[in-house]
Amino acid sequence: MTTSESTAGQLLVLGLGNVLLQDDGFGIVLLRLLEQDYAEDERVECVDGGTQGLALLGRLSGRDALLILDAYQLGEAAGTLRVSLDPLSVQARRGLGAHEGNASELLAAAALTGVLPEKVRLIGVEPAELSTGIGLSAPVQSCLAEAQALACEHVDALLSPRRCEEAQGRA
Repeated sequence: MTTSESTAGQLLVLGLGNVLLQDDGFGIVLLRLLEQDYAEDERVECVDGGTQGLALLGRLSGRDALLILDAYQLGEAAGTLRVSLDPLSVQARRGLGAHEGNASELLAAAALTGVLPEKVRLIGVEPAELSTGIGLSAPVQSCLAEAQALACEHVDALLSPRRCEEAQGRA
């Protein structure tokens, strides 16, 4: 894995959030776990997008696939994981933590400017706590292992879509 933009054309795993606002840091915490899982895979670039918002548009350009990890509010039970295969349709409530430029706005801008990768996935969690503090709340912490497994499934599927399609065809 490399952090240079020269790996464009591969899979970008983008963690979003602010680790100083408890559960808002979910995307970054999950990203750190995936960095370990894919450290040797040059097709995968893991980027801590933090709260950069639209400044991340350049990172999306020329990619084959994008996996975004983030916390966003949809009014579900705290710690609920969700995967969106159509992230442009996700209508998360604004005002999640300090990063007003959320995943939805980044994806909309990427689509508008023509840099949105063909394959995009969003893995999110419903936060319990967004107040100042370091560390995830108990409900979000308890779903972290499941989130890691889910993220690995999607990374592998985005890297090997034919193998996954063949397996589905045999089912």
